[in-house]
Amino acid sequence: MSTLPVINGFIAYLGDERHFSAYTARCYGADLRQYLEWAEQTLRTNVNGPVEQSAYEARLSRAASNTAGNRAAVPGGGTITDKVLDANSDWIRTFLEHLSSNAYSGATMARKIATLRSFYKWAERTGVAPLNPMTAIRTPKQGKRLPKAITMDQIEKLMTIPSDRDVLGMRDRAMLETMYSTGIRVSELVDLNGDDLDDTGEALRVRGKGKRERIVPVGSHALAAIKRYTNLVATDPRFANLWAKGNSGLPLFMNKHGGRLSSRSVRRKLDKYLKQAGMDPKISPHTLRHSFATHMLENGADLRSVQEILGHQSLSTTQVYTHLTAQRLKSVYDQAHPRSQAG
Repeated sequence: MSTLPVINGFIAYLGDERHFSAYTARCYGADLRQYLEWAEQTLRTNVNGPVEQSAYEARLSRAASNTAGNRAAVPGGGTITDKVLDANSDWIRTFLEHLSSNAYSGATMARKIATLRSFYKWAERTGVAPLNPMTAIRTPKQGKRLPKAITMDQIEKLMTIPSDRDVLGMRDRAMLETMYSTGIRVSELVDLNGDDLDDTGEALRVRGKGKRERIVPVGSHALAAIKRYTNLVATDPRFANLWAKGNSGLPLFMNKHGGRLSSRSVRRKLDKYLKQAGMDPKISPHTLRHSFATHMLENGADLRSVQEILGHQSLSTTQVYTHLTAQRLKSVYDQAHPRSQAG
């Protein structure tokens, strides 16, 4: 699929400077390639690689020759790169109308707008675009979606499904226990190395979004599951030689070849165990994160502590879980208080 050098430059910036995960960068790239396909159809032309590269390089050169306080507008040209970078708000609105005609959900529309907002903010700051057309574009309001949590009975049921007799089954049980015990994201789970676990301190060193590190406590059930798994790893001929050299830099949760699991692999394994347990197939690794936060708050944890453990930069992101606990309290109140309901 064709793309623009300027889009490649933006994706490289996300990884090199913003330290976005490869998965997140791919999502941004997919949204921008959809934007590019629409531009090609609208302009009735196709990307010409060398021409687009020259157009992008010319803009970079002009931007470098201008001082930060004197960013002259780059003269428009006839390439797709020029049209995209010289876009105004009317051009953007036409694209958004095109998206709306495809009946995307509000959440998907908001994500695509966020991608364009990041792209044009970067392009203006870099100097390859004379202005940011997204400043005049508002993100449509979305209905508040409360995160889903599962019950403790469901958690207990799910944890017993993976086998504890073989290394891969025990690995899966340890992964599920770790996700629920710590509330970490699945991307953070697969990024864990063996030396990120502090047995004595009962904690994990977790690398979150933007490569920000945090220390997360681990419960006894998860620690026991990890210990059982690593003991099996040490005696399994497929992994013993690797582990004997030390676990520094080795994935904590390895695939059958001794490599690092992908987030998609974890999702597939969870799907398998949900099916075996007869549980809702819509439950995802993120559901375990939601369940962790909800159960912590229901049992008296303060919001700031949960925010720190989850790795949320903003407290408002964590506050969504208070709606769940408030709903539970209201239900308890309605059942228990003699004057909670009209007679």
